[in-house]
Amino acid sequence: MSLKTIAAAALLAASTAGIAVAQDWSLNPTFGSVSLNGGFTPDPYTVSITAGGNIDATQVFDRCRGMIANAPDFRLQFNPGSLPLTIGARSNTDTTIVINAPDGQWYCDDDSGEGLNPSVTFNNPQGGQYDIWIGTYGSGSDLASSTLTISELGR
Repeated sequence: MSLKTIAAAALLAASTAGIAVAQDWSLNPTFGSVSLNGGFTPDPYTVSITAGGNIDATQVFDRCRGMIANAPDFRLQFNPGSLPLTIGARSNTDTTIVINAPDGQWYCDDDSGEGLNPSVTFNNPQGGQYDIWIGTYGSGSDLASSTLTISELGR
């Protein structure tokens, strides 16, 4: 093996290790969990969450924003119907969202909801586990009151 190959492998291992440490979806969610089936009521399903943490979400992907916790804030087990699934947050503070979806992919948003609120819509949602983090935008580890929203009607 060349020195260049060893260096590239070491860099890849270091960058992957940072992602695994940044958010641990295997931990129990701080603010609980729910199992919902397509057509759930009430819609939106809401949960009060304290947003924020001391981990920079760019450690998940460089396109993610905000300061989040290590453990998920909330866990959704979802059995989809025929409608899209929208997961977002509402707050008086600029918040962000990070979601690890059933496909193992990470989805992030900053301001796609109303105002400075985040929102991610899965047009053809998969069944399974969605781990959700609500972050605060900025460089500090300030915490903020927020409401997690889960909707099939886009609310």
